[in-house]
Amino acid sequence: MLIAAERSQTKVWRAHRAYLTAGGVPRVPAPVVARVWRDGARQARLARMLNGCDVAVMDETAAREIGELLARAGTSDPVDGAVAVLAARQKATIVTSDPDDIRHLLDRLDSRGKLVAVQQV
Repeated sequence: MLIAAERSQTKVWRAHRAYLTAGGVPRVPAPVVARVWRDGARQARLARMLNGCDVAVMDETAAREIGELLARAGTSDPVDGAVAVLAARQKATIVTSDPDDIRHLLDRLDSRGKLVAVQQV
């Protein structure tokens, strides 16, 4: 979703605005921000999107939970793990361009969280 926002995908910005207008506050795990943030001077759109979000920190407890999930799932991406753990904890909808990997992790958490796929252009 953040990459799509940075690329000015109108559908993503409309969905974000609608969610905020309805009183929602998107939560973004801090490792997701680390994955996409490179140069604030050149990422005004991304900064604007993040301004309307709550960035969730990862503490040691979460890091261990993510590591254990990755072991059970036989994968190694802590960013995807952070997304899955945060969403499972909050029973949140995940907006992602990588629904298959996230679903695999959610299945290991016995979570049937809702996924919304976003196409990257």
